[in-house]
Amino acid sequence: MKKQMELGLLSRLENKASENLSLCGNCAQTTFMTLDEEFQLGGEVILKALTPFPGIALRGETCGAVTGSLMALGLVFGRDRDALNNWQAYLDSLPPARRFCRRFENELGSTMCEDIIEAKFGRKFDLANPVDAMQYMNCGALDKCGQVIGTGVKIAAEIISRSGK
Repeated sequence: MKKQMELGLLSRLENKASENLSLCGNCAQTTFMTLDEEFQLGGEVILKALTPFPGIALRGETCGAVTGSLMALGLVFGRDRDALNNWQAYLDSLPPARRFCRRFENELGSTMCEDIIEAKFGRKFDLANPVDAMQYMNCGALDKCGQVIGTGVKIAAEIISRSGK
């Protein structure tokens, strides 16, 4: 029964992520927003801060689905201002984040935007270049990167759900 409920949650989150991506076109914000809405993380200011994070400012670096998910995991497992000197809380936050990164990399081959795009599209794009960005969009970016975002959201949601937090 629990497995069935979890599958329903993951399917619902994948659909919500697709809707959110259509709304904003930003993988980092979409990923975080979907998790924030589901788990009531209270991260409105983080959502805004994630605006330039896709591929870390469109440089092909860390995928926005990774950064958005890690921000959500940080809100669940991280320490706050009152606990900055609590090193055990810091150390306790790392296993869920590392578990996320390991699973994401196992499923997609990398956590790097440029590598994931090349695997999904068969070529690299310079997303900061308007011509390349248009070609990227015309090659099915919302669908292909939507699948990547769905993967990130599902992995993060499983980790959060299983934590009991």
